[in-house]
Amino acid sequence: MSVIAANLQAVENDIAAAAQQAGREPSAVTLLAVSKTVPAERVREAFGAGQHAFGENYVQEGLDKIAALGDLRGDIQWHFIGPLQSNKTRPVAEQFDWVHAIDRLKIAERLSAQRPAGMAPLQVCIQVNISREDTKSGVPPEDVLALAQAIAALPNLRLRGLMAIPAPAEDPVAQRLPFAALRGLLDQLRQSGLQVDTLSMGMSADMNAAIAEGATLVRIGTAIFGARH
Repeated sequence: MSVIAANLQAVENDIAAAAQQAGREPSAVTLLAVSKTVPAERVREAFGAGQHAFGENYVQEGLDKIAALGDLRGDIQWHFIGPLQSNKTRPVAEQFDWVHAIDRLKIAERLSAQRPAGMAPLQVCIQVNISREDTKSGVPPEDVLALAQAIAALPNLRLRGLMAIPAPAEDPVAQRLPFAALRGLLDQLRQSGLQVDTLSMGMSADMNAAIAEGATLVRIGTAIFGARH
């Protein structure tokens, strides 16, 4: 077994253990392998080990990898998880399957308008600045419902849910608080009639807390691919 395959197995085992501890089915949590700065051949190796969903933070790097792995396009799922500028929306709309970090209606409108005819709707999440950090992207919690309703009305997008990167915390109890708040926001969207099902939250340091609070998708990179250079 390769190092990447062994790492993937270990991460999947950790996810399963965290889900079971939270009284959840392990299958309810999807692993998104964060492949930024990882060469395409190592992504291919992870794909060969059974990992099919990959997250990219930088538009051009992601596009290069999508092209290099074009033979896998029908089976691999590409998630854009970084901040997205309005002048970069077209290639993301044309090439990616998911966008996790929408924090402005203008970005969503451009993605919808630029999604090619005949492609499945682009799956999108709203990024919430759940810890209200000045240095972080994302909409404040009180603006989530209005933005979600506007995005849900766009024709070529499918609003799936919410994403957040909380302020770091060492204490597991403190880690859970912002994730619980994000889950509460998703519940509000459901109560308003929106069909949402995704909480994109949790990384290596706080994955267990995120899963305990209902994460459906966790973003893990270094534990799979090793330290970034």
